[in-house]
Amino acid sequence: MRTCLWFFVVLFSMGMAHAATSQKPNIIFILADDMGYGDIGPFGSTLNRTPNLDRMAKEGMKLTSFYAAPLCTPSRAQILTGCYAKRVSLPKVLSPRSEVGLNTNEQTVAKLLKRQGYATMAIGKWHVGDAPENLPTRHGFDHYLGLPYSNDMGGEEPGKDQPAKRGARPPLPLVRDEQVIEVVKPADQDRLTERYTDEAVKFIRANDKQPFFLYLAHTAVHAPIHPGHNFRGKSRNGLYGDWVEEVDWSVGKVLDTLRELGLSENTLVLFSSDNGPWLAQKTNGGTAGPLRGGKGGTFEGGMREPTLAWWPGKVPAQSVCDTVAGNIDLLPTFVKLAGGTLPKDKKIDGRDISNLLLGQTKEAQREAHYYFAGTALQAVRSGPWKLAIVPQYEGMGKFSENAVEGGKPFAPRLYNLDEDIGEKTDVVAEHPDEMKRLLGYVEAMEADLGVSKKNGPGVRPPGRVAKPLGLWLPGEAPEESAKPRTLSELKVGDAIGKDEAPRIAKKSFRVSCEVESKSKGGVIVAQGGSAVGYAIYLMDGKPAFAVRADGVLNSISASNAPEGKFHVEGKLAPDGKMILAVNGKTVAAGKAAGLIPKQPAENFCVGFDDGHPVADYGTNSKFEGSISGIKVEIE
Repeated sequence: MRTCLWFFVVLFSMGMAHAATSQKPNIIFILADDMGYGDIGPFGSTLNRTPNLDRMAKEGMKLTSFYAAPLCTPSRAQILTGCYAKRVSLPKVLSPRSEVGLNTNEQTVAKLLKRQGYATMAIGKWHVGDAPENLPTRHGFDHYLGLPYSNDMGGEEPGKDQPAKRGARPPLPLVRDEQVIEVVKPADQDRLTERYTDEAVKFIRANDKQPFFLYLAHTAVHAPIHPGHNFRGKSRNGLYGDWVEEVDWSVGKVLDTLRELGLSENTLVLFSSDNGPWLAQKTNGGTAGPLRGGKGGTFEGGMREPTLAWWPGKVPAQSVCDTVAGNIDLLPTFVKLAGGTLPKDKKIDGRDISNLLLGQTKEAQREAHYYFAGTALQAVRSGPWKLAIVPQYEGMGKFSENAVEGGKPFAPRLYNLDEDIGEKTDVVAEHPDEMKRLLGYVEAMEADLGVSKKNGPGVRPPGRVAKPLGLWLPGEAPEESAKPRTLSELKVGDAIGKDEAPRIAKKSFRVSCEVESKSKGGVIVAQGGSAVGYAIYLMDGKPAFAVRADGVLNSISASNAPEGKFHVEGKLAPDGKMILAVNGKTVAAGKAAGLIPKQPAENFCVGFDDGHPVADYGTNSKFEGSISGIKVEIE
């Protein structure tokens, strides 16, 4: 009798063990915004104290060659779809009231996990479309709480507790599911990290009896910097360090909740960043550590992210993975761990890296990784070898200083990242065979996705919304039939949408206005961003005129600051000559590469520059004073 009883006990125990090992794991992906490779302890920071991330690395894995995209929107599109952002037609940053967004036909990671019985929630920054048709709840998430785009896209005015007026642009909205529940004023941003964390803990507790997927995308540490009151002034690295340390606290709260509920051994947690540090923000931006470049660039500092994986009992403790991987690999990995299958009707660029995370292999799961800046393929990596095929961006549209030498055409550059992580030494002459091999990958990718602005057969369309109103509190949206204002009516804080903005592509033009400034800095007018556009602005009280074409920036400025009210005019001539005049007198001249080659995809703004900045405006891009009589004359 005892023998039979013991036999059944053994069988029952074996069955329970099998059930435990076959149980679908919970999955949490925590994403920081604009955090640099060198901003946390596991990746070498000695300024920012990150004890929870340090513990996460000690108990899990550090991934040292994990890649994102150079900017917000494309990186998030890659996370959600497992595809390079160009493939899903979201290669650039979206602005509020965007007519495009992530196509609802895409099979997102949330949709695929829901089919496996997962509860799903997105918390924090979304930024792949702000029309209701493009929000998380239309892409597989049961619930959402967060900002639909960056925290600098709602009109924060320095020194005030009210978002700046921007014509028909919504103030910064906090959205629950598909409803704006409040306007986030500057002071309210101090509580965002805490609110996101509380919501994450609440979601975990509510779903501790079923598999869940949590996508926690922090607003931190994107400028403007807003650490919580309990962290402000506590770090050794200013406000930026304060916010990094609050993100670390948030990670600790999530992990402690899992430990408390007994979910640790059945939950995979990954931590990463969407792109490199925003170096132009200086003390309000992070560091890429040993890497070259930053946000917006295709050097390592713009795309290689500080990434950690944690799953006690599954991910080896104190392990390091140097194998190339990236956020395009998250979707196939999560779906595989959940027991699902990938869609067969849509190509996915990422690969399942669960074997890497579980320490079962160190072999790369993809032959190559590609570095896109917008629609342009700029570099490719395979193993330790990275080949730059065109001049790369250092960050936010800035070409590297060694893009061309002595007027010669750019020649491909080869770097051995195992020996030269800072990308300082071109070794193409010593390894022509590696260059040839990598060029083969380039040819294959360009045959699939196209060359630069020309799409290839593998590019899928974005989602489109006709004349979106944006996200407003109930009853506060503008009338849909409202006509765009004329330029002469615009004042500081106003904007005209990109579709109604002056048509300057391949045209010579002059832009002028009357200015009376209360400060020494700030944007006067701007149209465009880090790819193409122009701007007139003040720097140390001196007017400046900038033109950007295909990422190349040319700027001129006056040598003296005008007094009182003045008239300013910037002109771009057919041959690319730039002229800046103040009160009818030429004060500076220079030369752009030529006319602006295509219509800017960003708005015409007065007193600020939304989306990506045309130029480096210094520490304060918001204008204080009056601007009137704006004219843009197309010649």
